[in-house]
Amino acid sequence: MTALTRRERLRAELERDAKAAARRIAAEEGVEGLTVAAVARAVGVTPPALYRYFNGRAGLVRAVYDDVTAEFMDNVARALHRQDPDDISAQLHAATRAVLDWSLANKVEFDLLMGAAYPKIAESEEGIPKVIARELGGFFGVPFARLWREGRLTIDADEDIDPALAGQLRTYRTHVGLDFPIGVVLLMVICWRQIYGLLCMAVYGHHQFAFDDPVPLFEHMMDHLLGILGLERSPGLRMP
Repeated sequence: MTALTRRERLRAELERDAKAAARRIAAEEGVEGLTVAAVARAVGVTPPALYRYFNGRAGLVRAVYDDVTAEFMDNVARALHRQDPDDISAQLHAATRAVLDWSLANKVEFDLLMGAAYPKIAESEEGIPKVIARELGGFFGVPFARLWREGRLTIDADEDIDPALAGQLRTYRTHVGLDFPIGVVLLMVICWRQIYGLLCMAVYGHHQFAFDDPVPLFEHMMDHLLGILGLERSPGLRMP
């Protein structure tokens, strides 16, 4: 490999430092505080110097969003890959727990990806609204596809699903890149509906006076969701 020149190294360092500063500013001040001028001040350059790396404020927002998404998905993937590749129950359980653990440890970042700040992020650049759906939906779609191929799922026939909902499920399936009946897609959405509700309860502290520890409620939910999928909690589940 050709060694980088000093100029190239400095450019790479500036881009890295600018991304780190942008994420820090977004975490401390919200998306509204993430501007080219603010990032330039943080890294000690003039605003025009950043335009060779980022397409203005929208480019900075996208860079933060992409970095956070990559970190999030890496955590979920590592949790899944710790499990026996033939143990779908353990894979789904561990990956979903990783979503919860990451969200609790990164509440500001959760807000950017899936919370109150998400609409502002989604407006900043074309394509962002589909990123998490495509990444997370595609990720969990793999074990769902396997369960369907093995005949282990009980699903609604297409004609038994309300036409308005069926159309939405087809749209979701297309954008996420899934390749199975919309009855399977519906099962995925039903599961996510419950998972997302618990995530919001935990991250935003809803009913914290009673549910100060979300793990027992999470485990109860997972037993229920695994049951919907014809699975039981795996004795081989490997948690960190």
